[in-house]
Amino acid sequence: MRLSRLHPPPGSRTKRKRVGRGPGSTLGKTSGRGTKGQLSRSGGRSHPWFEGGQMPLQRRVPKRGFVNPHRREFQVVNVGDLARFDASATIDFDLMCERRLVRRRGGPVKVLGRGELSIPLTVRANAFSKSAREKIEALGGKAEVIEL
Repeated sequence: MRLSRLHPPPGSRTKRKRVGRGPGSTLGKTSGRGTKGQLSRSGGRSHPWFEGGQMPLQRRVPKRGFVNPHRREFQVVNVGDLARFDASATIDFDLMCERRLVRRRGGPVKVLGRGELSIPLTVRANAFSKSAREKIEALGGKAEVIEL
C-alpha cells in the first residue's frame, strides 16, 4: 500500500450539479424544477405545519380556561415538618434547604398549618397561612414575613 495510490471509494465523491447551463446539460431552462407553480419558484416552499389550506390543528382544538402568566408558585412547608428543629431555633430558607424541606433554590416559601408543633420557634418565610401563624405564635414563637 502506498500513499500515492490512496483514493476515495467509487461513488463517494460526486460532482456538483450545475443547473441552468443550456439544453445540452439536461438541466437547462427550468433547471430541473418543472414548469410553473409554487415549487418552481425561488423560496417556494410552505412551512412544515401547513395543512393545505385546511384549518390548522392548533386553531381547530378548543381553548379553555386562563393561564396566569404572573403566578407565583410557593414551596410548601407544613408546621408539623418544623417540629424536628431544636426549641427556640430561628428557621430560615437556608436551614430549610439544609434539612431538605424545600428543594428549589430561591423559590418563595409558604408555611401551612398541617401538623402539630410543641416547641417555640422563630420562622422566617415569604408567606404564612392563618392557622400556621396561630400555631407558631400560640407557643410563644414568631412568624416573620420576608418580602420577595
